[in-house]
Amino acid sequence: MKCTVCGQEAIIKLPSHHSAFCEKHFKKFFLRRVDKAIRRYRMFHRNARLLVAVSGGKDSMVLWSSLLALGYDAEGIFIELGIEPNSKSAMAKVEKFAASRNATLHIVDIRDYLGATIADVSRKINKTTCSVCGMVKRYILDREAKKLGFSIIATGHNLDDEAATLLGNTLHWQEGYLSRQFPTLEEEFGFVRKVKPLILCAEKETLTYAIIEGIDYDSERCPFSRGATSQFYKHTLNLIEHEMPGTKSYFIGEFFKRISGHFHKSSEPSKLVPCEICGYPTSAGGKCAFCRLKERITTNLDIVK
Repeated sequence: MKCTVCGQEAIIKLPSHHSAFCEKHFKKFFLRRVDKAIRRYRMFHRNARLLVAVSGGKDSMVLWSSLLALGYDAEGIFIELGIEPNSKSAMAKVEKFAASRNATLHIVDIRDYLGATIADVSRKINKTTCSVCGMVKRYILDREAKKLGFSIIATGHNLDDEAATLLGNTLHWQEGYLSRQFPTLEEEFGFVRKVKPLILCAEKETLTYAIIEGIDYDSERCPFSRGATSQFYKHTLNLIEHEMPGTKSYFIGEFFKRISGHFHKSSEPSKLVPCEICGYPTSAGGKCAFCRLKERITTNLDIVK
């Protein structure tokens, strides 16, 4: 297998792009894809200050690495979720990466916000752990970004992640979620701007980039993610992609191009009001989801602080 560009031995074959690349030209290809996504979806300008949500996994670490390689002013933020032993291991890898790149890293402990860990929440609150964790992380990221003076948060969602999410939302016709699924979510209603620069990069590509760059990422799967439907959707799409290369890219790309605007226009925007406790925007009125969760936890005498 030869590199499409230079004819040297290739390290990766990408049927969806009708190409194969050596290490040097794959790295250039990958960074061009990230830059293309930033420009295509108007994520941010060259001089923007970016706060990268870093979990320690390959995608968020690759995102931070690629943004730094492209010359962006990107700082990282890690949320210590208290999932042992995963969280401590992941934090150590993120700290090591930041030090190797001389990059600024902010670390936030979930207990400073919630008074409990995600493990505590999982044991004591009768809700899906992943959905609660996602809500809590979004809340903390918004609050910390504003506190640190950032107006843009970048997350490591890749092509596979977004295609799997789109498949699930489409199968269940989740119009509310479909209306918000886009690589760039504008800064509005008091929320910080959210962007996904890896939207054009498949999981296989982010893994290859991580290996090339020698990124020591956390490969352990979260213990609470077992049985997640997103894994089934990813597996299903991979089966289709194997037979019809480029399907995932076409699926998500055409949705953004042709259909997502329909949901933006057809779905009535929720009226958001400040939470009566913390001021965070909420459509529920009264207390936001985070404050309601915190209230349940603090009144639960079984949780030891």
